[in-house]
Amino acid sequence: MLLNEARLDDLMARERLDAVIGTSPENVLYLGGYWAMSQWVRRGPQAYAVRLRQGYRAPIIVTNSALLDLVADQEIGGDIRRYSFFKTDVDSAATLSPADARQVELFTTQAYPSPVEALVSALKDHGVAAGRIGIDEIGITPQCMEQLIAALPQATFVRSFLLLEKVRAIKTPEEIARLRRAASISEQAIDAALAAARLDMTEIEMARVFHSRTTELDGVPVTGCIGFGERSAMSNVQPSTHRLQRGDVIRFDVGCRYRHYRSDISRIAVLGEPAEKMRRYHDALYKGVQRAYDILKPGLKVADLFDQVIETVRREGIPHYDRSHVGHGIGIEGYDPPNIAGNSSDVFEENMVVCVETPYYELGFAGLQVEDMILVTRNGAESLMARDGRLRILG
Repeated sequence: MLLNEARLDDLMARERLDAVIGTSPENVLYLGGYWAMSQWVRRGPQAYAVRLRQGYRAPIIVTNSALLDLVADQEIGGDIRRYSFFKTDVDSAATLSPADARQVELFTTQAYPSPVEALVSALKDHGVAAGRIGIDEIGITPQCMEQLIAALPQATFVRSFLLLEKVRAIKTPEEIARLRRAASISEQAIDAALAAARLDMTEIEMARVFHSRTTELDGVPVTGCIGFGERSAMSNVQPSTHRLQRGDVIRFDVGCRYRHYRSDISRIAVLGEPAEKMRRYHDALYKGVQRAYDILKPGLKVADLFDQVIETVRREGIPHYDRSHVGHGIGIEGYDPPNIAGNSSDVFEENMVVCVETPYYELGFAGLQVEDMILVTRNGAESLMARDGRLRILG
């Protein structure tokens, strides 16, 4: 199960919410288990997932009629409300699969003219039309929000994107399993890319190996910052025709999705013998991440981890090291809470999954970066990685 129901119920009770509505793609998926494709490929399409604090416990899904095949294929249960016209024909002589039969059933339900009308009907039918309703304000268009407020004048709407982020910060066992697999896919793809490394190879050629291995392992490529030599100092470097030379840094800041969950890891290799400065700086960055493992546990202040990581990197070899943050949570989104920054008021909690990172970019020299995905356990921290972030030297 993706949704942390107990945490959602607790936070809804604290905020006195009768219902909460997910509108962004991530929150529709998280609350309803429903991946509404059109939301993920362009801005604007509306899909909603509603959870009630009391009474009906299954998700309430509002979706375009054109996506009913995905509702059936993903075996989405609960109360499905569809809107707009869409036509799919049926071969009357065919024996339909269960998914196709489910589509036929869904197409017999009422089609509302608009997403807001479908949503309003559901809220009324479930008795919360005059309640206190949390709404994720990110995915709903301003026009739809205006229509919703006008249609339910007795309701009180409360912005709740941040509340849902807080819920998502603590992962369920299923989420942790998916994140662990996503991390493994990216690690194996890095291994494949480095195994293919050769003199004069281009960044694009290495990226092809990386992304091919990602898809072979059932990951969906998302982030692919791969840079050689001085280009590695570009924080958002995109693979080019630049060719690998002896002594060059190879920087990976990469990630994928596995069953909708993200990976985000960074590793550094060098072709041939690294320069002394490269060794020293990378070692300092590596030790910064290792310091996080030493102290990370439930109850630790996020700001204290930030301070310790920065101080370690400075002490170990980069005295001028400075960062706005040294990591972030990760889940359905690449950036979940907490943001590991010096001004954070958050504390770490058990079953958070975080990326701890120590990037360093020096134009004219190189970009160096260590980033691990880490599970906060009851007593400390557990790496989701198969190997640590030591500098890898290629022959």
